[in-house]
Amino acid sequence: MEAFDLQRMAFDKVPVEFLGEVALRSLYTFVLVFLFLKLTGRRGVRQMSLFEVLIILTLGSAAGDVAFYDDVPMIPVFIVFVTLALLYRLVMWLMSKSEKLEDLLEGKPVAIVEEGKLAWEKVQRANMTEFEFFMELRVSSVEQLGQVKLAIMETNGQISVYFYEDDQVKPGLCILPDEFVERFMTIPEVGEYACRRCGHVETLSAGAHQLCPRCTNPEWTKVSRAKRIT
Repeated sequence: MEAFDLQRMAFDKVPVEFLGEVALRSLYTFVLVFLFLKLTGRRGVRQMSLFEVLIILTLGSAAGDVAFYDDVPMIPVFIVFVTLALLYRLVMWLMSKSEKLEDLLEGKPVAIVEEGKLAWEKVQRANMTEFEFFMELRVSSVEQLGQVKLAIMETNGQISVYFYEDDQVKPGLCILPDEFVERFMTIPEVGEYACRRCGHVETLSAGAHQLCPRCTNPEWTKVSRAKRIT
């Protein structure tokens, strides 16, 4: 076998005529996936739960096989799609009857910010980094955590944010990207500082080297008192 053989890389032993069949098979699987999404009432991945993403991945595997392999017949793949659609409907019905089953398959909403601070223990259990949450909060126009009364990560991955009124905004951790926030290992002057990881706010003395009492992080930044721009 010759390395970097363009003929082998492009076609191998597949006749050129088979490309038309690949196009037809791809159209077939596209229509099946489209119909599945229409029947389940889902318009995008952001609206899908973990269980629904699993269903879509299974569909994608079946669709990929029938699109590219000439020895995979099309009718059995159609049966796979019908079976998964019926399974989806059945599981949705069962979840409407059983809260425990719904929690098992869909998960539970998780509060990630409570009263202007990152809910550190809950964030750790969610198996995500604080920086991923900060990015999602910035999309909701959050500049600093003190603006947020409560933020909940929903089961579909989206974050619901509930804000303080302007006169109730607290000093908090600025969550802008690193180039806009100065970090300190040694506190330069007395004042209020926020832990760069969990948002814990504390008054620190000049020259202090202190670990955060909530998450043991050594990095601090000056608190932000910015209010929301609406």
